[in-house]
This record gives sequence, C-alpha cells and structure tokens, in this order.
Amino acid sequence: MTDPLETEEASALRDAVRSLLTRRSGPAAVRAAMDSPLGHDDKLWSTLCEQIGVAALAIPEHYGGAGAGLAEACVVLGELGRTLTPAPMLGSAVLCGEALLRTGNDEACERLLPGIAAGTTLAALAWSDVDGQWTPALTASDAGLDGRAHYVLDGDLADVLLAVARTADGAGLFEVPVSGVRRERVTTLDPTRRLAVVECAAAPARRLDTDGFAQHLRPLLDTAVIAVAAEQVGAASRALELTVEYTKQRRQFGRAIGSFQALKHRMADVHVHIEAARSALYAALVDGDPESVLTAKVVCGEAFTHAAAEMIQLHGGIAITWEHDAHLYFKRAHGTALLFGAP
Repeated sequence: MTDPLETEEASALRDAVRSLLTRRSGPAAVRAAMDSPLGHDDKLWSTLCEQIGVAALAIPEHYGGAGAGLAEACVVLGELGRTLTPAPMLGSAVLCGEALLRTGNDEACERLLPGIAAGTTLAALAWSDVDGQWTPALTASDAGLDGRAHYVLDGDLADVLLAVARTADGAGLFEVPVSGVRRERVTTLDPTRRLAVVECAAAPARRLDTDGFAQHLRPLLDTAVIAVAAEQVGAASRALELTVEYTKQRRQFGRAIGSFQALKHRMADVHVHIEAARSALYAALVDGDPESVLTAKVVCGEAFTHAAAEMIQLHGGIAITWEHDAHLYFKRAHGTALLFGAP
C-alpha cells in the first residue's frame, strides 16, 4: 500500500510548506513568535492558510475545506514540528475540526467550519481534567457547564470555544460563549505550545451533538494522537539533521567529531529510532485501530525524546544555553510525550 505521507500530492504539499517556513520561520522568528502576545505569528498563519490552505485540509469541501484528510494535515504538522513553529494547526484545524464533524450537526458545521478552514476563526476544545487522562473535566446540567478544563490548546485566545462535558447520557459536545467563562494562560514546559485553563461556573452552553458524543471520544483522541505523532517525527528528524551538521563542523583532536566511530553509532541509533517512528505513524494512519495508534504514540514520542537528548549531548556545552535551540527541541519532546495522555 502506498504511504499516504509520500504520495506525489503529499510531497508537493511538503515542499510548499517547507519552502515557506524556511523563509519565514527560522530560529529567530520562532523565538519572537513564542514571546509575542498571541504565542504565534498571525501573519505567517494567515499566509499558510491563504496560500497553501493548511487549516482546510482535513475539512470537507462542502464546509469550506479542501476535502483532503488527516494524512495531508500530518504532512503540514510534520513540517511545523521540524521548525517548532508555533501555530494553531493542531488545536483549531485538527482537533476542533474533527470534533465538529463528529457531531452530525450540519448547522453547526456550516456555521463554524468555514472560518476554521480559512484560518480566520481560532477554535479551542476544553476537555481534559488536571490528571491529563482526557476524561471530561466539565459537567453539564440545566444550569450550564461547571468545572475546570486543563491543557486547552490556545484556549485563552480562541474565538470559538468547544467543550466536552459529562451528561446524563454519557458525554456531549457543547459550544460555549467565550464571554461566559474564565480563561487563563498557564506556564508550560514547552514555550512554543500555548495552553490554558478554562473555568466554567454555570456557563451557558449549546449542545451540538445530535446522537450522544461518548462513542466519539476515543476516535477523536486517536486523531489528536496521530497528529502529534506526525509532529514528533518531523521534529525528531530535524533534531538529528542539526546534530549531524554540527558534528561535521566541530573539530577535536584535529578532526571533525562526527568522524569518531562512537558518535557515528549514536547518531545511527537515533536514525533507526526515527525510521521506526515513521513506520509506526504510517501504520496508525493506514490501520487506524487503537493498538496502532497507541504504538505510534509510544514509538514516536520515544524517538523524539531520544533525538532531542542526543542533540544536547553531542552539541556539548553550547546546547544547554538559552541561545541555542536544542533546549526548545528537548522541551517540545517532553511536552508532546505527555500531551493527550501519558504513553
């Protein structure tokens, strides 16, 4: 079976995104974006959406999308991961887009998805409790929604706030006016990933799902896990590339340190680990069964953590300075390993 990440169309998409990010999202630009009030470069995000249509990829055409699929979104996420570019692709375009599509509510999809697909609407999904197990943190009653949801991607900035909440029939997906909740950005290990806490106290909400949402929680979480795995593979690959480049330049004892066999073996081990991660991601995309998805979560997370750790070790002292990007890859690796549940 053809690898959905290596088709002719996927390669063209990858080249387009990489070319734009090479010009507009270098290390200095990433640091400026993560320190900005939005936590991302809104002009770069607009360009990605307008010129390439990245936010529309996994959204059907009749809702203003491109009608592609998760694999194409993963191509983009892999490229965003390579450069650690902060962007609302994961939370808004993938997670919220998939959640809305699973409601079976045409009115809500027609109203909300075109803006998400165009990148002009920033959506966030409140779901997890503080334990990070992604069980619904909020409870729905006749009075509204109550509780505190944690790890909400871009939750403090979102124009549209969706929420998974416990209901009498299991779980539901709700649309919550942002004016009716308290939203607070939280300090994160990974400065390139913006997370927030959303607190509801009898918050007014409109239920969107038409036939119960409990049966959609596992597939929705699986979609998020696959998307993060794609990002991890892209970031791990770039971390290895940067490490190999450095070992070719750094000289010790009159020769490049990359020529020493011990270091060659360590970099080869990382390469093998990344290739295993690519295979796990492929299996998760093609098979989509829970076992393949969980395997991808473990293998891709471990590969990125391995690549980031070796990046720091083989760069030596420079890698533990704030000015070098190695610590950003290290923090992203550990942050994504725990996002959407521990492996």
